[in-house]
Amino acid sequence: MTSSLKAVSSKWIKTRIMLRNVKLRKHVPTTNPFDRSRLAAMLAQHGMLYVKPDIGSLGIGVMRIEKREGGYRYQSGVNTYRFPTFERLYQSLRQRCGTKRYLIQKGIHVLTHEGNPYDFRVMIQRSPSGKWVCTGTAARVAHPQKAVTNGSQGGTIYSPYDLLEPRYGVQATSILMREMERISYLTAGQLNRTYPGMNELGIDIAVDQRLKPWILEVNTRPDPCPFTKLADQSIIRKIVRFGRANGRKYDLTCSKAKSAPKRRFTTASIEQPLPSVETPSEPFSEPPLDGE
Repeated sequence: MTSSLKAVSSKWIKTRIMLRNVKLRKHVPTTNPFDRSRLAAMLAQHGMLYVKPDIGSLGIGVMRIEKREGGYRYQSGVNTYRFPTFERLYQSLRQRCGTKRYLIQKGIHVLTHEGNPYDFRVMIQRSPSGKWVCTGTAARVAHPQKAVTNGSQGGTIYSPYDLLEPRYGVQATSILMREMERISYLTAGQLNRTYPGMNELGIDIAVDQRLKPWILEVNTRPDPCPFTKLADQSIIRKIVRFGRANGRKYDLTCSKAKSAPKRRFTTASIEQPLPSVETPSEPFSEPPLDGE
């Protein structure tokens, strides 16, 4: 069954659609609706989780939960709360969630820059001719006092190459960037089967310490603000041009996100290899209908 909707708010619905695809499934962190038993089981298994609203954006309401020696803690915004028992932790989270539906997602130990976690926003849009095209990728470094990377939460926006190349080298960075684009094309194709009216997605991708990409979230009305902070302004111009062709108008007043400082380093001489990845041999438009 398909729908003409262009935007879908529920993260749970989008997660379930992605899990139907065997190629995407391995890039989706374990995610479940929030309840006491799932929280206990996932904390015992993973040690670190994120609890986020099923419907929400801009990183608002996202909490990082950790099981530590001597108790538990969670971070919400710039505040950290500590609890001696699981029951005290759960009751506090339950009160904070209120009547809204929340999800629990396995925590990913992501790459860091100067001690602060960062992830990536990949923008993928239909071109004026109707084909899916990755129009930009930005790296988002979290505010030093926060657990989320969103620019709207005070994050700093970098070119991905400025963060990755000095540590992993040019070749490995190129492979990782292609892999993130491959995952984004697969995601667009998978969601497009259920919602063929969609024209753009903002895909939030985390990369773990083994350099494996994970899909944290898919936004069906993505905020292009991070791309206004990049030195290469041709990226935001292309995003706006494609959006206009699809009937979107963007508010490009982006006061909370910060632009990265000017690059002052050179590519490292030691390159750390990435695991082998599949790369498409030709431009991608739609994934094949098998493999779900």
